[in-house]
Amino acid sequence: MIKARTLLLALSLALVGLVDVASGQTTVTVSATASHPIPSTMWGQMFEDISSGDGGLYAELLQNRAFQMVTPEGTTAALAGWKSLNGNITVVADSNPVSAALPNSLQLTVPAGNTNNIGFANVGFNAGLNVIPHATYKASFYYRFQKASKFRGSFVISLQDGSGTTLTSQKVSITGSQTSWKQVKVSLNTNIAPGSTSNMFAITLNGDSAAGEVINFAMLSLFPPTFKNRENGMRQDIAQALADMKPSFFRLPGGNNLEGQTVNTRWQWNNTLGELVDRPGRFGDWGYVNTDGLGLMEYLHWCEDLGMQAIMAVWDGYTLSGASLAENQLAPYIQQAIDQINFVIGDPKKSEAAALRASLGHPDPFPLKYVEVGNEDFFASDTYVYRWRDFVTALQAEFPDIHFIATSNAFNPILSPNPTEYDVHVYQTPTWFAQNSFYYDGFERNGTKYFEGEYAAISTNPDNIFGSTSQGRLTFPTMQSSAGEAAFMTGLERNSDIVFAASYAPLLGHVTHNQWTPNLLAFDAGSVYRSTSYYVQQLFSLNRGDEYLPSTLPEQLGTVFWSVVRNTSTKEIIIKISNTASTPSALTFVLPFKNVASKGSLQLLTGPATSSNTPTNPNLFAPVTSTIITGETFNYTAPAVSVNVITIKAS
Repeated sequence: MIKARTLLLALSLALVGLVDVASGQTTVTVSATASHPIPSTMWGQMFEDISSGDGGLYAELLQNRAFQMVTPEGTTAALAGWKSLNGNITVVADSNPVSAALPNSLQLTVPAGNTNNIGFANVGFNAGLNVIPHATYKASFYYRFQKASKFRGSFVISLQDGSGTTLTSQKVSITGSQTSWKQVKVSLNTNIAPGSTSNMFAITLNGDSAAGEVINFAMLSLFPPTFKNRENGMRQDIAQALADMKPSFFRLPGGNNLEGQTVNTRWQWNNTLGELVDRPGRFGDWGYVNTDGLGLMEYLHWCEDLGMQAIMAVWDGYTLSGASLAENQLAPYIQQAIDQINFVIGDPKKSEAAALRASLGHPDPFPLKYVEVGNEDFFASDTYVYRWRDFVTALQAEFPDIHFIATSNAFNPILSPNPTEYDVHVYQTPTWFAQNSFYYDGFERNGTKYFEGEYAAISTNPDNIFGSTSQGRLTFPTMQSSAGEAAFMTGLERNSDIVFAASYAPLLGHVTHNQWTPNLLAFDAGSVYRSTSYYVQQLFSLNRGDEYLPSTLPEQLGTVFWSVVRNTSTKEIIIKISNTASTPSALTFVLPFKNVASKGSLQLLTGPATSSNTPTNPNLFAPVTSTIITGETFNYTAPAVSVNVITIKAS
């Protein structure tokens, strides 16, 4: 990266602060003149589907609901999530499948001589299925009898607790003459609050009257109430926690989730649309099957519901196995990327992909300004040269108003067309983040912008960042790791003339069934756990301002860091401070304004350095708001290992 002393740095250095050696007091002088506006996209979210889409943000409650990508005929994995209730169940390659996309079905054989209720149940993801009292659950499934019979009876569709006690149920009449697929939809209204999340969704029928019958089931689904009541939508509590951050953008469909281990298992936008019965799913990149129920349209609706911009990626010819397509093989994949973008923003009268969007209920285009070409292509930078060239040349010709983001290392290799934006990723220690708050200060201001698309303090061991927890890897963010991230974020804010967006990663992870730690939010079947890093991200997002005010620079290798912004509409000065030291830090702020309020608001996040919010102690950390004495000159002592946001009326 070319380094240069910038105007911003010069402005800040001109404001020389004094450290009183005797008292340890640091003086921070703030400029009245803004150096640059803060981008409206500054703080947002990056979604990586690491056991966090299906069974997480996506509200579907049934694991393995459509038997996608499983080997049928008696394999244990094929029945993941399912258990028999007195009958015989197996997954079969259906001779007459419910759709071309879903070739497998669950076959129930009702044994003779059993007067009990016979059927099967699903226990949810990771043996957890949350049942909320006084709510309506929407269940659906397809069924058909293998052979016509004179049977007449009914399915009992129910929610049960772990001991088999029925919480709510509905009956649906059926006949043995139904040999073609028929869909059943029912609403289950709950009144009883079960004692745990160890519940199940069951379908049964009378064993005596149904003896000998063989019935196939396909595309079974159960949804609780969803965020904003979206059909096929998001889990309410997780969605609300994310909405509470007020993010400006959402990066989709993820990083590695885009690429696939092979070309055939890459994420394909067109396979994630339409009726659930027509979505084949795929082998995901983290060791499990993606149903693709959370598809492109759901992502776009999610952005719409939260007022976020989409930062969307297109697949660019590279897979996680390290394979790159040859240049002469790229053409159909470039066309697929064109179609994907047209689906989002195209004119239905001119594009089949856009017409498909319109047919799904959204004739108007979605907003889209940024498109990433690939993900982490620094792993294949030699082939990225021609892949970037061929993709971007074609895409720019079709979409001249779109900004295309490169995912190789910045300016290495040299790419043509010249990227206007780069996506930068870093996973490091808390100390690294604090000591690199000046990372972007020396970047040349040459028109190139940067997206800090993935960052997190994930380990305390600089020699083995991606090691195990016994080697320093964090299970949950700690106050120490979050303070380090906050120090880095003050640098991102200071350099927001070139850093246009930033997002912590990963966004979500199950408490125990995960492939990556730490995560911004942890969850299980019934709860969401906000981490210290979640609160840091929220504090920065909710207190972003729209102008950056230069001030005395922190010591680059020091322990206390700050940034100062102004909200012009509310006439507020917002000071963000991260103290990464184990001792308090005394600061004096000098504000160059005539009218400064004598009192200001303080939002403070602090506590034991190595502690975390966990399922056993989920509320150990949370920001506390109070009032402090302020003025044109005022003193403030930032507690040890803390993140502080001071808001003052000033004009």
